[in-house]
Amino acid sequence: MNAGQFKKGNHWRPKKPYWDKEWLINEYVTLGKSAGMIASEQGCRENNILYFLHKHDIPRRSMAAIRRVKHWGVSGADNPMWNRKGELNPNWRGGVSADRQAFYSGQEWKTACASVWKKNKATCQRCGLVHGESKDMPYHIHHIVTFAAVELRADVANLVLLCEVCHRFVHSKRNTEKEFIRVRANNPR
Repeated sequence: MNAGQFKKGNHWRPKKPYWDKEWLINEYVTLGKSAGMIASEQGCRENNILYFLHKHDIPRRSMAAIRRVKHWGVSGADNPMWNRKGELNPNWRGGVSADRQAFYSGQEWKTACASVWKKNKATCQRCGLVHGESKDMPYHIHHIVTFAAVELRADVANLVLLCEVCHRFVHSKRNTEKEFIRVRANNPR
């Protein structure tokens, strides 16, 4: 037999405890450790432990069981972050609103919206549904060229009125023809 060949029962790496079914049952089932906790103790990845749990047919815990034993931290007044608002919160950024939020609450956007509703005659530009014909159907103003194009954010020529159903379609994978989507302002689509 060639000395370079593998022999049954031999492995080129040192044996790991989690390779052993009995050891893994003791850690995972008896002691109730999580796969992540065992992996951390053994200096490997959680997927290694999950692989051997599967290989040894050791049943995994349900998500409900995992959540019951998981440490979620303290809640309410015992939590050191409880009721820390404004400047007391470490995520405070000086009261600066996100760019999008600030834009959508401004007068320039309100004026553009009114113009789009008037230009599109309160009608979805994809399916033709007139506002008020379908009970409680929300309508959205859609940016044809993405909101990231700052110069086109409030340009009425870049905005179109769509019902909620059509707006979801436009942003879905089903919109293979890229209706109402342009990458650049000069894109002929």
